Amino acid sequence: MKGTHAAAALAVVILAAGCASPGYYGTPAPQAYPQTRPAPSPSYSSSYGIIDSIQMAQANGNSGMGAGAVVGGVVGGLLGNQVGGGSGRTVATVAGAIGGAMVGDQVERNNTQPRNAYQIRVRLDNGSYRTIMQDSIADLRVGSRVRIENERVYRY
Repeated sequence: MKGTHAAAALAVVILAAGCASPGYYGTPAPQAYPQTRPAPSPSYSSSYGIIDSIQMAQANGNSGMGAGAVVGGVVGGLLGNQVGGGSGRTVATVAGAIGGAMVGDQVERNNTQPRNAYQIRVRLDNGSYRTIMQDSIADLRVGSRVRIENERVYRY
């Protein structure tokens, strides 16, 4: 019986706490967080300015994909698994996978061709400069009013 009274008293306290008001009418409730928002990260922000210069440049190809290392590791592991037996087979499999990954990565790097890209220098409205590399310039010209959004230059 004593436990029933304690449970009922606890339920009344919980219900009463849920009805409590954080402040009086006419006064706003205190804020738990600041009203200002943090600035967006530079890679997703947009800026405005005027193109100062456009130059053709060599950009590295897409060498960071890693497909050569993955394929080389799988092939090397399969070949290493064909050698020996027991713990020797395990060692050969691991060594084959590591060696295959290294060879595959090097083959991928050797087959990656440099590409032409445009280096676009923009004088921003705040006086600073940003340089963006992109594959094409479409209708962009020196003196064009532009916006930079997600590391690309667009005519504004």
